[in-house]
Amino acid sequence: MKSLPTLVLTSLLFCTGSVFAQAKVTGPKLSPAALETIETRCALCHGKEGESASAVYPRLAAQHPDYMVKQLKDFRDGRRKSDAMNEMAKGLADEVIVELAGWFSSRAPAARRGGDPDLAAVGRYIFTKGNPYSGVAACASCHGEKGHGTQQLPRLAGQHPAYVETQLKEFGKRERTNDNAVMHTIASKLTELEVHAVAVFLGGQQ
Repeated sequence: MKSLPTLVLTSLLFCTGSVFAQAKVTGPKLSPAALETIETRCALCHGKEGESASAVYPRLAAQHPDYMVKQLKDFRDGRRKSDAMNEMAKGLADEVIVELAGWFSSRAPAARRGGDPDLAAVGRYIFTKGNPYSGVAACASCHGEKGHGTQQLPRLAGQHPAYVETQLKEFGKRERTNDNAVMHTIASKLTELEVHAVAVFLGGQQ
């Protein structure tokens, strides 16, 4: 028979372990299908918490769920072309897509490190005021002054600069195959310097 101190210690260890186990479960509860998708597909490029280590892939943490649902469905159904994402989204059920969006939107965005301050200042000007001389509208008019977007428009604050640059250039050339109506008009008027500056500015925002 165990002594009283041993029983107390065992009880404390069991309770502590339970607390730790519970602490790991944060955010929306995921179905087995959604959890498997995150672990075997999403995490490969975007990380389980939506903080992709490579600038090639977008950060998903704190992105708007409605926007992510639309993009995943567009990838799945071929409206948005991507060699990687068309395959990754293939066969995803609508309910799993909603769960994935809910999970990544609930992840807290990590702290950001600002880029070149001079470029960021140019980017801030274009983002908040646009360029009246070339007819570029202020990005903030749609994406908000802090770049946090809306349910229908993406959060840009803290996004990898290289990814933002790629998307703006694809919009400008109509190589981005969805959501092109408004963005082509704006992106096609941006100079290469303006594209780079806006991307650097956004990369340092919280």
